[in-house]
Amino acid sequence: MAQIIVVTSGKGGVGKTTTTAALGAALARNGQNVAVVDFDVGLRNLDLVMGVERRVVFDLINVVQGDATLHQALIRDKRCETLSILPASQTRDKDSLTAEGVSRVMEELREKFDWVLCDSPAGIERGAQLAMHHADHAVIVTNPEVSSVRDSDRIVGMLDSRTARAEQGERVEKHLLLTRYDPARAARDEMLSVDDVIDILSVPLLGVVPESEDVLKASNVGAPVTLAAPNSAPAKAYFEAVRRLEGEELPVSIPTEKRGLLDFIFKKRGA
Repeated sequence: MAQIIVVTSGKGGVGKTTTTAALGAALARNGQNVAVVDFDVGLRNLDLVMGVERRVVFDLINVVQGDATLHQALIRDKRCETLSILPASQTRDKDSLTAEGVSRVMEELREKFDWVLCDSPAGIERGAQLAMHHADHAVIVTNPEVSSVRDSDRIVGMLDSRTARAEQGERVEKHLLLTRYDPARAARDEMLSVDDVIDILSVPLLGVVPESEDVLKASNVGAPVTLAAPNSAPAKAYFEAVRRLEGEELPVSIPTEKRGLLDFIFKKRGA
């Protein structure tokens, strides 16, 4: 039976889809049987990041409404045979998702895979609530800025009150993933520090993904960064995050500011 993870945030543009693809591919590279599901109906992007947009025939809405089977809609990644994607619809709206249909699809996915990662739409509306309802784990993705962190705090409250686990008196296991972190800007107080974000949200830290062009380059070629650039700093952060999801106790690597030779010389002269 699969563990279901919702990748969520209160604010858009923080890197949920990138994170869903990267974590899913990293888990699959570890030999896990993984499905990634796009719940962002109408604004489908996960298929682009995964590079399968031309292979989409059926989507999540088709399966929810019984117009296609899960087997027909799932697309297997050609680079990693244990990784599959269930795309969202680009032409329907979120009202096409029914609670009963989503429950049926999630139970079928739970039986077929080891891990199911749900790429949630931003915010707190119906699509986001359905994406998180069946979750065992939640990866809360946030940028180190006040508005992003504040919106993520609302998501924490929803996870504690509006999920199947909450209805049964249990808790969704929450993990904080900080993305687009720039240590130089944090040192200049131009963005929140890692400790600031942890203090505000009080959620265990899963990883810190540094700001990097490697993420954009990977998305542009239609590949998760953990497949396109596995030795890059963001990919290494995602690989470490996966090890923690799998239960390994591993210290979180915090990106530090890189200093050149001239910085080192001038710092010594000023000492």
